[in-house]
Amino acid sequence: MSQFLDYAQQGHIVTLTLNEPARRNPLTGNTAVAELVAAVDRIDGDDSVRAVILTGAGTVFSTGGDIRDMERQASGTVPGMEIRRDYRRGIQRLPLALFNLEVPVIAAVNGPAMGAGLDLACMCDLRIASETAQFAESFVRLGIIPGDGGAWLLPRIVGLSRAAEMIFTGLPIDAARALEWNLVSQVVPADQLLPTAMRLAEAIAANPPQAVRLAKRLLREGMHTRLDTLLEMSATFQAMCHQTEEHRQAVTAFLEKRKPASRS
Repeated sequence: MSQFLDYAQQGHIVTLTLNEPARRNPLTGNTAVAELVAAVDRIDGDDSVRAVILTGAGTVFSTGGDIRDMERQASGTVPGMEIRRDYRRGIQRLPLALFNLEVPVIAAVNGPAMGAGLDLACMCDLRIASETAQFAESFVRLGIIPGDGGAWLLPRIVGLSRAAEMIFTGLPIDAARALEWNLVSQVVPADQLLPTAMRLAEAIAANPPQAVRLAKRLLREGMHTRLDTLLEMSATFQAMCHQTEEHRQAVTAFLEKRKPASRS
């Protein structure tokens, strides 16, 4: 039985809920990483899933690392090489798993997303926020640095200068500033967050699923690949798409001025 993560599927859409609200949905000191990675593996192997929503239970998205776990690491009794190994075998598995997942993931940020919680949202493809959401790359205020890929992810979303401001100060920004900085694409009232995320997921799921998966792969590769390499990959993926039944049906429907047949 899951101890941390709720996995629920409705049609082609999976909703993952971080569900330890009494502890503010931490990502360390519990089974969060193992359960999230297992959920990604499950989604990756299930062709019926076309979009994912990731949110938090209660009033917090995630406050990131568990302070009690940090206290143990700061005690001086844990060797540095063991801490390094724990990062590599622990929370650093999350950005790799979500980066390589071809199904689009929407972070529905329902409240504070702090430290690794912000980085988890940045690992997703899209972010929408409740008006009550806050965002902070707060590691430096605890004397540590983003250990889970935040220094790679955040500048690619908000730009280097704004990422530097967030990382070097550790200060939070509210939902309105997050929208201004393109950290999120929408800000909505709290009671409209999940319905808005569901509508967005449904719009994604309505499209030919293999084309969506390959489009996500190109977006991800484009974050670190040369243009000529990406163009070659695009040509290969496009050739694959042109041979699919879903492409043929979409073209026929367009020429006949009708909507494509419903995709099961």
